[in-house]
Amino acid sequence: MAAPSAATRRKLQRKFRLRGFTLKVDALEEAAAFLDRFPDAEDDALDLLLDELDKEPLQSSILDRDAVRRVVALLVEAEEALDVASPAATSARSALRVVDAFLVPRFHYDPIKKVFYEHTGRLAVHGEAGDKASLYRDRYQVLLQRLSRDKYFSKPAFDTVATEHCSCEITSVQSLIGCTGRRWIMGVISQLEERQFYLEDLTGAVPIDLSNAKITSGFFVENTVIVAEGELLSNGIFQVNTCGFPPLEDREASVSLLMGFDFFGGGVIPTEETLRLSSLEKKAVNDMFVILSDVWLDNPEDVPLCYLVEKTMEKLAVVLDGYDSVEVVPSLFVLMGNFCSRPCNLAFNSFEELRFQFGKLGEMIAARSRLKEHSRFLFIPGPDDAGPSKALPRCALPKYLIEELQKHIPNSIFVSNPCRVKFYTQEIVFFRQDLLYRMRRSCLIPPTTEETSDPFEHLVATITHQSHLCPLPLTVQPIIWNYDHCLRLYPTPHTIVLGDKSEQKAFKYTGITCFNPGSFANDSTFAAYRPCTKEVELSALEG
Repeated sequence: MAAPSAATRRKLQRKFRLRGFTLKVDALEEAAAFLDRFPDAEDDALDLLLDELDKEPLQSSILDRDAVRRVVALLVEAEEALDVASPAATSARSALRVVDAFLVPRFHYDPIKKVFYEHTGRLAVHGEAGDKASLYRDRYQVLLQRLSRDKYFSKPAFDTVATEHCSCEITSVQSLIGCTGRRWIMGVISQLEERQFYLEDLTGAVPIDLSNAKITSGFFVENTVIVAEGELLSNGIFQVNTCGFPPLEDREASVSLLMGFDFFGGGVIPTEETLRLSSLEKKAVNDMFVILSDVWLDNPEDVPLCYLVEKTMEKLAVVLDGYDSVEVVPSLFVLMGNFCSRPCNLAFNSFEELRFQFGKLGEMIAARSRLKEHSRFLFIPGPDDAGPSKALPRCALPKYLIEELQKHIPNSIFVSNPCRVKFYTQEIVFFRQDLLYRMRRSCLIPPTTEETSDPFEHLVATITHQSHLCPLPLTVQPIIWNYDHCLRLYPTPHTIVLGDKSEQKAFKYTGITCFNPGSFANDSTFAAYRPCTKEVELSALEG
């Protein structure tokens, strides 16, 4: 048995000490050997080991090899029993859990107790004025509590260690009055008066001057939360010198603090089950998701568009044929709207034809027997598809349109936009919205080119740091006030799929995989995603 590294020893001793245990040398080596069995899930394995030790009738808090070995043997035996379970129980079909946005639990943050609590009771789609205020307050408090743990912005334990150079403690807007010198404030960019922007927090609002501000990557639009460094001038305006978005928090740090809360949706998974699913996820090397956006099904009268739509269906047949012939078919096809080349608004009068085209799509899929049997098909509406309103989140496609398709593909899934998918332990968010164009149009300051000049990378930085899929002003993109939490990205998911009509892109940002499959109707582009390795293959049809 190889001796554990110094880092592993310190980690084990710290974790066991927190639970009230002291490890003898031989017990530490036994625990380290157990962790070596799970190189990709060490923290989960250690938590499981400690949980099981807590259940044991131990005579002393000082653990020897025999006490640890007894629990390790039980856990290893349980894992081996799971490995020989029936394949059907561990198939990709059972590993996938799709979460509709309207079923995502809502949490509020209590700044006094510094804890989250789950909202109980029904949420009204048509909210009251107070619900709109809660939308902004909840967004702000989620980011503020995250910022309070950042080493650069957390309040020092002793004032003596804080110097003007290293202290970035946040000052409330109300406390700026009478203050001189450089200050850090955090707030929402608001336009309370025409052509005058303010920075607003829970205590008040202060007019700001961004004309000479040095900024970080991202799109600074109205409604985004920023951290600004500057000075309050004699005229009452806060002169911003530098500003940026609240710093990100590592996903594992967020998850450990929110243990037992189901922020993602789909239910809380026990530690034992998490460890098992994590192991199965690493073995799922053949699983692949194919994502297409802008899959036009209609036949408009306009000749050029008609030609384009016919080409779209022909191209889709080519894609399905290609994947039907591979050795292992994709476990999931994600088809995102728009499913119509024209907006399904009040002037649209071809719903019966669109229903017929969905039926034809069902026939097309059913003709590929391997895909019908082994793959699942997930349908996400686009911004111009049929629905009760343009507000986010959007509900699934109307039943009238999809009935014919479901006759051919009974296991097809129709969900909201955005929606969430859990693959074993991996959390993936799908969102279909032409966000890039609208974010660029709404920008208050031209994005910096110091770190990157790629608009997609600026977009990814914006939504991840804001912990929100659509931080646009509500006047630009309406959101159902009581369901704003459905667009939240906290804790940060492993992967974000942004269906956008702009050029296809893939970008890994602070460990988060983000990609845009492109517009299938316009550019013949799509993407294949391997969840086991988090690899993205940007693809396109020739011609």
